[in-house]
Amino acid sequence: MSLSFNDVVRILAEGKIPSPRLEARILFEYLEVDQFAPVDGAQEVRLRELLRKRLAHAPLDKILGKREFYKNTFAVSKDVLTPRPDTEVLVEAAIELIPKKIPQKILDLGTGSGCILLSVLGDCPKACGMAVDKSEAALAVARHNAEALGMSNRVTFMNASWLDADFEEHVGVGFDIIVSNPPYIPTSDILTLEPEVRQYDPILALDGGKDGFEHYQKIAELAPHLLKQGGYILLEAGQGQAQRIAEIFEHEGLHLSEIRPDLSGIERCVILKK
Repeated sequence: MSLSFNDVVRILAEGKIPSPRLEARILFEYLEVDQFAPVDGAQEVRLRELLRKRLAHAPLDKILGKREFYKNTFAVSKDVLTPRPDTEVLVEAAIELIPKKIPQKILDLGTGSGCILLSVLGDCPKACGMAVDKSEAALAVARHNAEALGMSNRVTFMNASWLDADFEEHVGVGFDIIVSNPPYIPTSDILTLEPEVRQYDPILALDGGKDGFEHYQKIAELAPHLLKQGGYILLEAGQGQAQRIAEIFEHEGLHLSEIRPDLSGIERCVILKK
């Protein structure tokens, strides 16, 4: 039995999937089929398989293997955090701080798909960067994205954890800008997250320790050594966390420059200066 566009919208809506019409349109575009004509044969089989995964709450980007973020489309997988529009405020803030005609050295801590660093580099042609992640599988996705965007020659990839005792030795110093979206969900809150996040984003990229601030504390200890004098660090914050994050970094000698809200008005990006 063939499937129509309206059938797909209805199936998604009955499955409590948000924005069912938009998601149906994305699925039809992905399969390159006409939404005004019935889908049958091999394409119907593919469509039903995509619907099965989505109704099991697999995020659409993890099903399709790609996600739009800022100005580009990034490859994603189960090994990286889904790029989210909230994070674009950090990208925009970093781009504003970077001189366009002067070479700049950027460090991305917990790069995941590479969406933050590569988006910044895309608008800052004189800049280069180092993408650091504890997960080699995540770095493989970031490398793929750098190559797809023609930026491989501007990025160094480092498989390391800021919790390692020798992190500074391996990564180096003298960075103009540090950007990071570290894990910030308190461990006890992980089980309360939506299934799209809890089941399909890597726990490594979500779990911020007992209070959600474990990784910020460690990064705050490192940042004064990693940054040049006058350099900036920009951090994504979870809801209600920004002020505490600022305090953690100020305790280590950095100075709060700005806390910038996302489009929902949530204090999302904490900017500090050395």
